[in-house]
Amino acid sequence: MLLLLLSLLAPLFLRPPGAGGAQTPNATSEGCQIIHPPWEGGIRYRGLTRDQVKAINFLPVDYEIEYVCRGEREVVGPKVRKCLANGSWTDMDTPSRCVRICSKSYLTLENGKVFLTGGDLPALDGARVDFRCDPDFHLVGSSRSICSQGQWSTPKPHCQVNRTPHSERRAVYIGALFPMSGGWPGGQACQPAVEMALEDVNSRRDILPDYELKLIHHDSKCDPGQATKYLYELLYNDPIKIILMPGCSSVSTLVAEAARMWNLIVLSYGSSSPALSNRQRFPTFFRTHPSATLHNPTRVKLFEKWGWKKIATIQQTTEVFTSTLDDLEERVKEAGIEITFRQSFFSDPAVPVKNLKRQDARIIVGLFYETEARKVFCEVYKERLFGKKYVWFLIGWYADNWFKIYDPSINCTVDEMTEAVEGHITTEIVMLNPANTRSISNMTSQEFVEKLTKRLKRHPEETGGFQEAPLAYDAIWALALALNKTSGGGGRSGVRLEDFNYNNQTITDQIYRAMNSSSFEGVSGHVVFDASGSRMAWTLIEQLQGGSYKKIGYYDSTKDDLSWSKTDKWIGGSPPADQTLVIKTFRFLSQKLFISVSVLSSLGIVLAVVCLSFNIYNSHVRYIQNSQPNLNNLTAVGCSLALAAVFPLGLDGYHIGRSQFPFVCQARLWLLGLGFSLGYGSMFTKIWWVHTVFTKKEEKKEWRKTLEPWKLYATVGLLVGMDVVTLAIWQIVDPLHRTIETFAKEEPKEDIDVSILPQLEHCSSKKMNTWLGIFYGYKGLLLLLGIFLAYETKSVSTEKINDHRAVGMAIYNVAVLCLITAPVTMILSSQQDAAFAFASLAIVFSSYITLVVLFVPKMRRLITRGEWQSEAQDTMKTGSSTNNNEEEKSRLLEKENRELEKIIAEKEERVSELRHQLQSRQQLRSRRHPPTPPDPSGGLPRGPPEPPDRLSCDGSRVHLLYK
Repeated sequence: MLLLLLSLLAPLFLRPPGAGGAQTPNATSEGCQIIHPPWEGGIRYRGLTRDQVKAINFLPVDYEIEYVCRGEREVVGPKVRKCLANGSWTDMDTPSRCVRICSKSYLTLENGKVFLTGGDLPALDGARVDFRCDPDFHLVGSSRSICSQGQWSTPKPHCQVNRTPHSERRAVYIGALFPMSGGWPGGQACQPAVEMALEDVNSRRDILPDYELKLIHHDSKCDPGQATKYLYELLYNDPIKIILMPGCSSVSTLVAEAARMWNLIVLSYGSSSPALSNRQRFPTFFRTHPSATLHNPTRVKLFEKWGWKKIATIQQTTEVFTSTLDDLEERVKEAGIEITFRQSFFSDPAVPVKNLKRQDARIIVGLFYETEARKVFCEVYKERLFGKKYVWFLIGWYADNWFKIYDPSINCTVDEMTEAVEGHITTEIVMLNPANTRSISNMTSQEFVEKLTKRLKRHPEETGGFQEAPLAYDAIWALALALNKTSGGGGRSGVRLEDFNYNNQTITDQIYRAMNSSSFEGVSGHVVFDASGSRMAWTLIEQLQGGSYKKIGYYDSTKDDLSWSKTDKWIGGSPPADQTLVIKTFRFLSQKLFISVSVLSSLGIVLAVVCLSFNIYNSHVRYIQNSQPNLNNLTAVGCSLALAAVFPLGLDGYHIGRSQFPFVCQARLWLLGLGFSLGYGSMFTKIWWVHTVFTKKEEKKEWRKTLEPWKLYATVGLLVGMDVVTLAIWQIVDPLHRTIETFAKEEPKEDIDVSILPQLEHCSSKKMNTWLGIFYGYKGLLLLLGIFLAYETKSVSTEKINDHRAVGMAIYNVAVLCLITAPVTMILSSQQDAAFAFASLAIVFSSYITLVVLFVPKMRRLITRGEWQSEAQDTMKTGSSTNNNEEEKSRLLEKENRELEKIIAEKEERVSELRHQLQSRQQLRSRRHPPTPPDPSGGLPRGPPEPPDRLSCDGSRVHLLYK
């Protein structure tokens, strides 16, 4: 054990320690030994991964390493070292250290100068700065600060202008529209914040020393119509306003479009519509509230973090939300994410929410005002579109208890609303500096919140716009700084703000340039405007947990930096899937059914082989010869092929792979096609010949005496050839291949977030319906024609084909089964068991019936009558050449003789009755008349001659025709 421990620890002692992070490795021909990084720092190895660095001990000659430091630290000493040929690093006599630096903001002073002693840039431990103000300014704060362990010893001072007495200052008016009610009642907190900012600005001696900012405001109710009225009053009533401050996107759009006609700058504290970033449409518009599109990079980042690729959206039909959603659609498309369903509504969200439920939306982005949000989530509760399977993304500037506020337009309780909104995610612009550092007003963000809360008349959670209040506060400071720069800051050359009017484009341009270059630390964070006049800011990510919002992260879109606190909680324990997990399952044929039908088919093939063997073995017998045995042989072969087609007909993905499926499809087609052509074609040929010869009484008399077999074989060959050519063309031009039929999703019985997607394999081709139409039409005509011919020849008797009546019966059965099965199987194609059962059993039954009808009577006759001799043997035994035709005539004559005997018996009975009637008449006649005197000639008495019909009939005179 001791040896093992030493072997594991040995590599740790092979690297000799160095002083201050700069080690002096031993020279080696392999290069330079890896050295340790300085404290609170690291080494960047170019072109190597972390695992590769761990796996090596030496680096090659001319390889360079670079020192980097963590946090607010800088490298002191050589920042880059290079491996020399002697195995040492450059500048090893000078250590490289990571030293904490003090804030660089102390090295500059507005309206003053800074003198750095005891160090160099950047300011390190021991450095000292002294502050001096310019003329007409005086220093507020300590004039000296010392850097120690990364911190300055005193707060940074500022230079304040020597201010004009309050009574002599000139008023500069601001026109503002605060929405105290409506879709976003942000004026409830923003108006007090603006008033507080005006007090702070007006109390400063270094900002607008000769001017005093005053506010004229109205309640816009977040309604463009109401705002139009008050805008008219602000513009047409004195005094002149130097700037307009609207809130609410719809109102800001109206004001910003009109303002450029009046040479007015517009500064909004609560407008997020992306449309307001259009500089051509709104050339004088600025806003301390970032654009709503700033939420979209954060949303996309979260989608990627949780692996969601499909989302749905629902929005209120206003310009701000429509343009925001258009921007989101472009961003998710670039990220490879799909918006599968997009819904919108004007006032009633019931139908869109039902559509989301119907489309199985899981990750849903909702864009609507707070009042509409309550309507949406009341419908969400009714549709059960919440819980562990769903995630909602909402806007973060609602009041914290927005779902608990009483709303007469919905019929959901507070408990139902609380249950429906649980777990949703909000993305919110960071409107309060999280660092809690001092702003330009010398207040921290926390001090601002406390001061504002005291001014409000009710609890912050019940006050609209409380979250946006820091933006309104910083908006006044941005305006004040811009006006201060425009006016010259009291002492420098500048314009007179009191000279501003609605026709003075020059002052407007100077205010615009000053506003555009704004950059200061406010209570909401660093205030700076982009090229479109929109504020750049971080995004706060929150989640509703247990009825209250919890911070779960921040996102800086400018640096693509996501800071995650890992405090997110999910109802199901983990983030849900972006869609129901669809499990694809194939519907395979029932194996019991397949085995059962296969056994029947195998027995049928055995029966066909037995019949074929019997027919070939007894082909010398005259009775077999007169049935055209070769055609019967083809029928048996055709039945065998048709029965063999049952096996590939039942093969599917359960038995074979995807690559083998096309061959199975071709086997089905060829076996069934050729089997039908041989089996049915040979029977059709027989019945066709019988009908052709015996339905023409005079023209075909000579044909009845002789039959040329090659004509029959040629007819069968023609039918088979047509099938072979058609199947070959089909296979070459449009071959059969494997296709998948998809059915409606099925929900499993368990409460799991999956659904079953049944699928069924088919053999198909691009023009499948066309080919089936050709085959079914051609074969259908043959079947119908066969039925007609069998009916027409049912009473025909011929010695050349003595089994044509049996052939007719087989044709009836085959035709009926085929004509019924073909359409039924097409209808039941989606039900694999039923379709296979109908098709296979039709094949089996038709084959069995054909074999039994054609061959069993022949077997029975030969067995029962012993007619096993050939024609030559029969002649030698009897000395005669009696054939089957004479026997048939003999049977017909015997039958006719029996019928004649019956007729004769009836006639004799009638003659006996007539004789009896005649005797009765003679007796009656003799009683009425006396006897006639004898004839003189001595003969008998004469009487009247009897009529011909009374002549006596002697039965002995009637000769039997046949005995």
